[in-house]
Amino acid sequence: MDTPLRLEVIVASVRPERFAPVVADWFLRTARAYPEFDIGVIDLMDTPLPTDLSPTLQARAYRERLAAADAFVVVTSEYNHGYPASLKTALDTAKHEWRAKPIGFVGYGGLSGGLRAIEQLRQVVAEIHMVSIRESVSFHEAKRKFDTAGNTEDGAAKDAAQRLLRQLSWWARHLRTARAADPYPG
Repeated sequence: MDTPLRLEVIVASVRPERFAPVVADWFLRTARAYPEFDIGVIDLMDTPLPTDLSPTLQARAYRERLAAADAFVVVTSEYNHGYPASLKTALDTAKHEWRAKPIGFVGYGGLSGGLRAIEQLRQVVAEIHMVSIRESVSFHEAKRKFDTAGNTEDGAAKDAAQRLLRQLSWWARHLRTARAADPYPG
């Protein structure tokens, strides 16, 4: 298949004065260097999903967008050793749309760099039949890792992002082919 892989980058934090756009913009600049991806952004700040998971027009449009995607990357902060409630709502709003698709993680925060949130998310995405990419990006003390232009000199993060994107491309390509040839039985 020569069609670009549809990658949706989900920005999880919805807090006022959030740092998420800095991390997300850096990751998006990195990902756009990969021509195999057609990249969209789902910023949960701008995606009104009902916390009671009721079926709304917005939730339906969101699920349709997920269904059209081949892969996902979540950019998430870590709050109180976990991931944001907005992200849990986003994951629970859909069901079949996630299945047999790969997902990668870019975490940021204080000392843990979002790693505790990422490890919790791996359990959740396994339950919804996704393939979690082994490589993840983590920014410890994130606000100190970026300059005023939103760039970073964090070599480990840059390297991890490259590996994550290569692995995500491989999984997305092969899973798209598999879903087309033999629909996922979940």
